[in-house]
Amino acid sequence: MIHPKTELRFINDEIGYGVVATDFIPAGTITWVLDKLDREFSPLEVEGMDQLYKDILEVYSYRNRAGNYILCWDNGRFVNHSFNSNCFTTAYDFEIALRDIYPGEQLTDDYGYLNISEPFRAAPEGTKRKVVYPDDLVRYGKVWDKKLLGPFKRIPKVDQPLRTLISREKWDMIHNISAGKMEMESLLTLYYPQNGRQMVG
Repeated sequence: MIHPKTELRFINDEIGYGVVATDFIPAGTITWVLDKLDREFSPLEVEGMDQLYKDILEVYSYRNRAGNYILCWDNGRFVNHSFNSNCFTTAYDFEIALRDIYPGEQLTDDYGYLNISEPFRAAPEGTKRKVVYPDDLVRYGKVWDKKLLGPFKRIPKVDQPLRTLISREKWDMIHNISAGKMEMESLLTLYYPQNGRQMVG
């Protein structure tokens, strides 16, 4: 489920639609949570689908660490890519704001951690990275872990409209990571290689 203080808006002819903040969202806010309405499809299920459905999943889903396709039921599927994304995934089935997000600003993800099937050249942003690759998690996972840790530790300190979707056990773990009592699980554990060999960190 996407953060409630967002809406779908037309961005421009090149990008199409995107998810935009309707209110201030501070760094450390949980911006999306995998919930019970999101659909999960195994590779075997997808293989048996008509091409129409395969094409939809290719555009709107991501692959989790097991290689299953996750299709968000709400506007979460319209979050666009950026090499300077203001949101970032975690190893715990939710995403957070890396920095403060202001009203009218798009919520963006780095598609490099979504286990995409084919590389693609993204819109230029003046960054060294120009292309998103299927193995970007292996290339940048440790760097992304360091980038994520500071905002992750802010999770208990800011208002969390999606708090009710986080289990008590997971919330306790978040508090322990924030307090330095536990290590945050590496994003490398999310990697699903196309050849099926799992990366565990």
